[in-house]
Amino acid sequence: MKRGFYTIMAAQFFSSLADNALLFVAIDLLVSMKSPAWITPLLKLSFTLFYVLLAAFVGAFADSMPKGKVMFISNLIKVAGCLLIFADVHPLLAYALVGFGAAVYSPAKYGILTELLPAEKLVAANGWVEGLTVLSIIFGTVLGGKLVGAQVSGFLLSFDFPFIDTGIDTPPEAALCVVVTIYALAALFNTRIPDTGCVYGHQERNPVKLIGEFSNCVALLWKDKLGQISLAVTTLFWGAAQTLQFIVLEWANRTLHLTYEQSTSLVGVVAIGVALGAVLSARFIALRKSLSVIPMGIAMGVIVMSMTLVTSVKVAYPLLILVGLLGGFFLVPMNALLQHRGHVLMSAGHSIAVQNFNENLSILTMLAVYSLMLRAHLNLDVIIVLFGLFLAGTMLFILRKHQANQREFDSIALIGEAKH
Repeated sequence: MKRGFYTIMAAQFFSSLADNALLFVAIDLLVSMKSPAWITPLLKLSFTLFYVLLAAFVGAFADSMPKGKVMFISNLIKVAGCLLIFADVHPLLAYALVGFGAAVYSPAKYGILTELLPAEKLVAANGWVEGLTVLSIIFGTVLGGKLVGAQVSGFLLSFDFPFIDTGIDTPPEAALCVVVTIYALAALFNTRIPDTGCVYGHQERNPVKLIGEFSNCVALLWKDKLGQISLAVTTLFWGAAQTLQFIVLEWANRTLHLTYEQSTSLVGVVAIGVALGAVLSARFIALRKSLSVIPMGIAMGVIVMSMTLVTSVKVAYPLLILVGLLGGFFLVPMNALLQHRGHVLMSAGHSIAVQNFNENLSILTMLAVYSLMLRAHLNLDVIIVLFGLFLAGTMLFILRKHQANQREFDSIALIGEAKH
C-alpha cells in the first residue's frame, strides 16, 4: 500500500509539473504573438472547459478500468496537445486538448486514494497530494518562465546532434521538448501504479443515461449537509486560486514593474504558501475538525485586498506567502471531507467528477469575469478589491450556512460514516 501511494504521488507530481510549465510556455507564446492582455486568462479557460463538458462521462470511465491505466491514457492525450503546438496550432486550441487529458486524469488520481486508504488517512493523504501538487505548481511556474528565458533556452538550443536535424530552432520548441519529456516520465510512473482490486458494477455507456446519473450525483452531494459545505468551499477556492494566478502576473507587471520571468517566480511564491498551509493542516487538523478551518477563507479574502497597498517586492513576497498559506490550510481538510462524503454516498470516480464539474465551472466563470474586466479596462486595484470582497463574503455566507445546518442536527457526527 505504501509503495503504491508513493508511486501515485510521483506520477501526479510530474504530470502536474508538466501541466504548469506548459501553461507559462503557452502564455509566453501569446505574448510573442502580441495577443491582448484579456486573451491570456482564456488560456486557462480553454484548459478547464473539458472538465465541465466531460464531467458526466469521465467518472464512469475512471471506474471502468484500473486507475493507473486511466492515468496513463490521459498522459498520452496531454503529449498530443504539446505536439499540436509544434504543428503551429493556436496555443488556446492546443492547451484545450491538454485540458481534455487532465479532465480524464483527475477522477482517477483522486479516486484511487479512496480505494487505497481508509477514511481516517484521507486528510494526511490529501496533504501529500495537495502539497506535491502545489510544489509542482511552484516548480512548473518557475520552470515554464525559465524555459522561455534567454539563458535556459539558449542552453537548450545549443545542443547539436551530428547528422540529425531535429527541427528545434526556437525557445518555445525547446521548452516543449522538456515538457514532453516530463509527461513521458509521469507516464512511466503510471505503469507502476498497483491495481487496488476495487471493481465497480457495470458502467453505463448511454450518454443520456450518464448525464441523468451524473445529475443525480450532483444533487445528492449538494443536498448532503457535509457535502454541500465542503463542495462550496473547494469550488470557491479553485476558482479564486486560478484567477489569483493571473491577477498576480498582471499586478507584478503593472505595479511592481517586473519582467515576465520575474513575475512567474512571484506566482510561485503563492504556491509556496499553499504548500506550507497544506502540510500544517495535514499535520494538525483531523477529519472531524475539518469544518473549523472555514474562517481562514474569510481572512484570505481580506488579506488579498491589501495587495493594492503594496508597491515593494520585499513586502509582496511575505504577503503572497501568507495568502497561499491560508488557502492551503483550509483547502486540504475540505478536500478530504468532500472525498470522504463522495465515497460514502457514491463511487470514487463519480464523486470526483462531481467535484471537478463544480470547481471548474467556478474557474470558467471567474476567469471569464476577470477577462471581461480587463477587456473593459477596469483599474487593476479595483479588480483586486472586488476579488477580495467576493472571496471573503462568499466564505462568510458558507460559514453561516454551516452554522444553520448544525442547528438542525449535528452533521459533523456523519464524519466517518460507512459507505452506503
